[in-house]
Amino acid sequence: KLPLESIQVVLEELRKNGNLEWLDKNKTSFLIMWRRPEEWGKLIYQWVSKNGLTNSVFTLYELVSGDDTANEEFHGLDEAMLLRALQALQQEHKAEIITLDDGRGVKFF
Repeated sequence: KLPLESIQVVLEELRKNGNLEWLDKNKTSFLIMWRRPEEWGKLIYQWVSKNGLTNSVFTLYELVSGDDTANEEFHGLDEAMLLRALQALQQEHKAEIITLDDGRGVKFF
């Protein structure tokens, strides 16, 4: 067991590294991320590039649940984390999140 001060130091270090996000202002609830959204985005974009799929459009479901990604590390990724990863790619001008008739999708550049 760690004293509260030590726990706070560990959590702050995780936050500085981008692996923790506070979910409330009182810092009583948080999300710990194994990989930062930027890291997930990089993995997704590597798969897109490796398979010659730039200028392609995918639904979010296809990316994390489709047969084509079954052997990829991001297969089964939580939708909230997927969106964060795609937003990181969008900031790098490598992707654009779009609204489709049946939900959301992404176009890669």
